[in-house]
Amino acid sequence: MARKANQLDPTLKTKTISKLKAVLPDLSPRLKTVAKYIVDHPSDFGLDPIRETARKSGVSTYTLVRMANRLGFAGYEELREPFRHALVSSTELTERPPWVDELRDGNALGQAQADAAVNSMAIVQRSLERQTSEQMERVAAMLLEADNVYLTAVRASYALAYYFHYVGRMALPSLQLIPRHMNSAIDELNYAGPGDVMIAISFTPYSRETIEACKFARAKGVKLILISDSDVVSSDFTPEETLVVSVISTHHFGCYTGALAVIESLLALLVNLGGDDARDRIRSYEDLRKNNNAYWIAQKKH
Repeated sequence: MARKANQLDPTLKTKTISKLKAVLPDLSPRLKTVAKYIVDHPSDFGLDPIRETARKSGVSTYTLVRMANRLGFAGYEELREPFRHALVSSTELTERPPWVDELRDGNALGQAQADAAVNSMAIVQRSLERQTSEQMERVAAMLLEADNVYLTAVRASYALAYYFHYVGRMALPSLQLIPRHMNSAIDELNYAGPGDVMIAISFTPYSRETIEACKFARAKGVKLILISDSDVVSSDFTPEETLVVSVISTHHFGCYTGALAVIESLLALLVNLGGDDARDRIRSYEDLRKNNNAYWIAQKKH
């Protein structure tokens, strides 16, 4: 029997998202599209009227009503209400600096620059506010306790993975960026096991290589941490943790400033938890760079 949302239940939004994830594999293609949209965009879902949600998710309003009934709600508004009730911020930046308006007063390129700047600041804010301290601590502890930590990404996401590896290995010597030497990520995971962890970075459209690497890692008993724009990347595997970030962009490709901000937060935790050992490795690396620069300066003088 259908029920109405209890506005006084602060956990109803979380329970609804959990139920959506649980029933996702059994849904029809259109209902699956709706479920994924709600999970990925809970704030927008709470803010927008039904016609706007239908437009954004690419389905009919009838399909949205069917989704509500499928979850046991009396109607669409009852499904949306816990998301409205839990909403604490909108998709826009809360305070716009004056220089943005100065850019907008310029030519068309200035307006485009202003739009991109506001978008970047907004998705950094959205991405950071989604990460709880409890989850970030769990992720950092999981990485520090692992025998080996594998890090994989392809295409544009590879730049994020490269930076994460470049800095992260100071606090996490077991961190390995895969694939190496033109191999596949699966080749590098051949000897991985239950004591290991893999971090995968992937955003829509999710790469086949990364999906296959995640499936293979889980089959080997490797713990999986995802950095992605969605809680639902594939129904073929379930990660231990997913750090969900926003990649909304004003151009045709994803904007990764939000993902980079979350990675920076994770790096800060790793360095902090790494203690004296991490600081000694960073100091050693800085001394190496200083000595290397001094060597080349001396060579130029000769």
